[in-house]
Formats: sequence, structure tokens, C-alpha cells
Amino acid sequence: MKTLAVAVATGLVFTGTAHAEPSRVAHTSAKFESYSATAEAVTYDAAKVPTGAKVHVLGVPTPNGGTTVVLLLKGLLPDRAYGAHAHVKKCGAAPADSGPHYQNVVDPKQPSVDPAYANPRNEIWLDVHTDKHGFAFTKSTVDWQFTDRHAQSVVLHNEHTHTGPGEAGTAGPRLACVNVAF
Repeated sequence: MKTLAVAVATGLVFTGTAHAEPSRVAHTSAKFESYSATAEAVTYDAAKVPTGAKVHVLGVPTPNGGTTVVLLLKGLLPDRAYGAHAHVKKCGAAPADSGPHYQNVVDPKQPSVDPAYANPRNEIWLDVHTDKHGFAFTKSTVDWQFTDRHAQSVVLHNEHTHTGPGEAGTAGPRLACVNVAF
């Protein structure tokens, strides 16, 4: 029921019969903390993503074959830009443990900086800018769904995502990570 409430509150609307509902909904609500084996949300830079800040992620396959991912953050630094993307692995002790960005069509050259692959149509990009209270909300909708490969986390980066050749998809150091079973 909590997932439905978040879906309604964020404007995600489903139509059709009960059996037409999406088959896999991913949802995580957590507070950022220092790494531990049981932490759902990890901060690697507590000066930029404070311990105790809250994160909510909702991933919903849409009836038309797409996916919408919603990111809600509370308690971050006020008036600040952050980049955010879905990543292929779970959060770990080191920022790089979450692996590269999840790509629907995988770039054979990793890390991917080719705009043909590193773009918001092939990846889940969730860049945000916090308000004066450290609150931010964003959503990304793509026209594909996760299949046998699933993203396993959302990583917050130091800056908004770059789009130019040779830097596409980059967003600076990884500041924090939240596990999400997409």
C-alpha cells in the first residue's frame, strides 16, 4: 500500500484491469549512513550527503512497456545540484563498487562516455537540484523495461550529468549510493 501511495503522490497513474498491473515494482526508503553490510543507503561523503538524510526510490514498469523511476531526497545540502543514475551493482564499501551506469543497450567500451550510449534514453538519469531546505524530487521515464538484467542501485554524484562527446554520462565523484532491486 505504501508503494501505491508514493505512486499516486508522484503522479504515476495506471489504467486498465487488475491483471494488467506492472509485474515488478522496486521501492526503497532509507537513511544514508556509513557503510555496513546491512546498510541500504551509504554516504561516501558526509559533508555533501549527510548521515541521516533520507532517500526514497520507486521504479515502476509502465503498462506501455516503459519504466518510470522516481527519486525523492530530504536532508541534503540546500540549493545544490547532484547527478544521479541507476547503476548495475549494489552499493559497497567503496564508491566504485556499484559498477557502471545501467544501460539498456550496453556500450562495449566501458566506462561509457559515448553519447550514443550514455544518454537519458538509454540510461536512468535522475539529476536534481535541492531547494533551500535540502529537498529534491525528480523522475525519469524511459521507453524500455528491465529484463533479465536489472539495475541494483542509484548513485548520487557530485554534479549534474555531462552530455558532450568524451564526457557523456559523467557527473563527478560518487557521493552516495542506495540499493534498489529494480
